[in-house]
Amino acid sequence: MRYAFFITIFVLLQLFSLGAALSLQWWLQPWTTTTLQTAVMVTIFIITNSLLLLSVKRVFANSYRWVSSWMLFMHFMVLTALLISLLYGGYWLIVTFTDYRVLNPSVVATGLRVLALVIFIGLFIYALYSAYVPVVRKKTISINKPMVRQLRIAVASDLHIGRLFGRDAIDRLRRLVVQSEADILLMPGDIMDDNTEAFTAYDMQANLTELCASLPYGVYATLGNHDLYGHEQPISHSLRSAGVHLLNDDVVCLTHQDQPIWLVGRFDNHKRERVATTELLAQVDVDEPIILLDHRPSDIVEHSQLPIDLQVSGHTHNGQVFPANFIVSAINRLGYGYEAIGRGHFVVSSGYGFWGIPFRLGSRSEIWLVTLNGK
Repeated sequence: MRYAFFITIFVLLQLFSLGAALSLQWWLQPWTTTTLQTAVMVTIFIITNSLLLLSVKRVFANSYRWVSSWMLFMHFMVLTALLISLLYGGYWLIVTFTDYRVLNPSVVATGLRVLALVIFIGLFIYALYSAYVPVVRKKTISINKPMVRQLRIAVASDLHIGRLFGRDAIDRLRRLVVQSEADILLMPGDIMDDNTEAFTAYDMQANLTELCASLPYGVYATLGNHDLYGHEQPISHSLRSAGVHLLNDDVVCLTHQDQPIWLVGRFDNHKRERVATTELLAQVDVDEPIILLDHRPSDIVEHSQLPIDLQVSGHTHNGQVFPANFIVSAINRLGYGYEAIGRGHFVVSSGYGFWGIPFRLGSRSEIWLVTLNGK
């Protein structure tokens, strides 16, 4: 399986390199010779495979970010080329089937090159904006169990707290949940970006503590796969020290307006010895409202047959960068969004933060505000 993954990444990088090289050759055509055109092609392939080799050999820290950044750069070049091709094709269709006067070919070519540069820069600006400026998605859900009063639940998955997403992001999250008048914040996994180095170096504990104190019922979280890559203990300690209530294969009962509400939290399935959901449910009163935090949405079909009223998940990032959102949708029963399935309601967030590089295209940084009502 690991070899198949690396082969897939290798092939994709070569395809991206070919597409980017051809796109760049077209853009530079008026100012380059055949020799320079060849040099452009060779240079792009050298950069791609050199970065890939450095990443595999782990020559420097966070080398995957360099590969991801370069791949995104090439991806945006290919997307730009595709958009320009569509516009150019549309132009000639209009010219062919109407009396529209044909412009001078050199004027058209120059205009397309200028437009290509604008689109390329625009993609980066928009993707950066989508990663750092979150939206609040609101959803009202009515469950088939009695509730004395509605519960307003904020959901922020996949923060990936690190050097690129830190104190300002935590403070922004606090402002959003306060403005939304949320009663509680649920964070279903991938809270840290693999370790606590940046969290400690930039003293983010004070910001996280303030966030926890801003909600009537505080913050509850589970650990995701990125929280379990060898740094589970320091991550857990940092979160608990800031006031986050961790539910690692655990359950807790809240009292909301004299109404018991059960929170159930699971480890991510990266932890092979995690407890089955049915074992956790054996510890709760299934006639009372039950909310499950499960990082991955991979068990939604099974959970839809259990007495779970609301499950909140993340992990998928909704693909993070187009067209990966279509892949996420294809391989998951619910890869993103909200759906009532079987006996329960399911919310899969695209995440509040991002993985690797601070860009989103076809997805958006977000939190969910779920208003939970009873019958």
